[in-house]
Amino acid sequence: MKRTFIDPAHLVECAPQNLIISGINHPNHMTLLALGINHKTAPVALRERVTFTPDTLDQALHSLLAQPLVQGGVVLSTCNRTELYLSVEQRENLQEQLVKWLCDYHQLSAEDVRQSLYWHYGDEAVSHLMRVASGLDSLVLGEPQILGQVKKAFADSQRGHSLSSELERLFQKSFSVAKRVRTETEIGANAVSVAFAACTLARQIFESLSTVNVLLIGAGETIELVARHLREHQVSRLMIANRTRERAHALAEETGAEVIGLADIDSRLAEADIIISSTASPLPIIGKGMVERALKKRRNQPMLLVDIAVPRDVEPEVGKLPDAYLYSVDDLQAIIENNLAQRKAAAVQAEGIVMQESGEFMCWLRAQSGVNSIRDYRSQADQVREELQQRALAALQHGGDPEAILRDLAHKLTNRLIHAPTKSLQQAARDGDGERLQILRDSLGLE
Repeated sequence: MKRTFIDPAHLVECAPQNLIISGINHPNHMTLLALGINHKTAPVALRERVTFTPDTLDQALHSLLAQPLVQGGVVLSTCNRTELYLSVEQRENLQEQLVKWLCDYHQLSAEDVRQSLYWHYGDEAVSHLMRVASGLDSLVLGEPQILGQVKKAFADSQRGHSLSSELERLFQKSFSVAKRVRTETEIGANAVSVAFAACTLARQIFESLSTVNVLLIGAGETIELVARHLREHQVSRLMIANRTRERAHALAEETGAEVIGLADIDSRLAEADIIISSTASPLPIIGKGMVERALKKRRNQPMLLVDIAVPRDVEPEVGKLPDAYLYSVDDLQAIIENNLAQRKAAAVQAEGIVMQESGEFMCWLRAQSGVNSIRDYRSQADQVREELQQRALAALQHGGDPEAILRDLAHKLTNRLIHAPTKSLQQAARDGDGERLQILRDSLGLE
């Protein structure tokens, strides 16, 4: 039985309650904006007042998109953050309008919210979303669960909504960036929570959980996380012992576990290959004699005991028994601190990936404005051509001289097409703006 540590587990940011994307065609001078509050800027008392619940998100999005300067929007709401990702027209009163909408919607005063809000425009908004999706802006550095939750909510949001192409492209890009961060760095390779450190310790020692029996003692939040994680790894059999059977039954129904009483632990302990305990008991629940009896019944097959409780649930002397491997919360904390340091080192590499990818996205976004300009320029030229062509055809139908009509068409078409570039060349020359003059010459293909 190996006793080494490889802990690829995670503590998750609280589940986003929903995320919805929508939008319409944007004007030429659209800007990407991210604004919000999070665990760094606002206490939980304010964050919970700015939360959008699943029942209100659709309504909130429709209300947001009804604002005159908002062309498309994303509402992201978790227990640690509420953020709006928007495509907007940049105007002087933009921030005041959005603050007013947010405060009116949640019936808050602007003074309560304004100081806690952060604003990111353009490339800063792009890199912020990429950092959020990659777990670089989370309460626990590198937590990965938010990515899957946002991806699911993104897919849900596509039903029944017209999407802003820039926002859709931005979110899809952010998903690929987060995947790249996970693939190319060690940002999520090590456990940084007690619950998941305990689970991954068990997974490493036993290699596969599909053949082991696990006894969980307690039914609090930490044990709930442990139970769900073990179930995901298809643990062979799960037992839950708790002082209050009702609470244990609720968790057992979710995870398919068997519920036993605390008094049953002594007689059932030998069935467990892994024991993970986290209760509020002031005295140890598992003593040295109890484990000795269990090991005798197991014919000295090893047992792993992970005691997450403070005060401890397992007598320290148990760790001296042959074939009993006892880890306390302090043992796990040492692993976590080491792993968190490794995550911070990986985060430096991850930030470099975000910087590169956000730069590439901004290049694409700037190119889109060029595409719009080219489309407008072609459309304008087509309108001029169509107008003069119709005039020439009408003149031909009235018996005009074809050669004269053709010369007149060529002359007028040339004049109309070169009118605006000629004015720009003259203005640049009058201003003495040699750089602009050269750009215009290059654009017009002049040597």
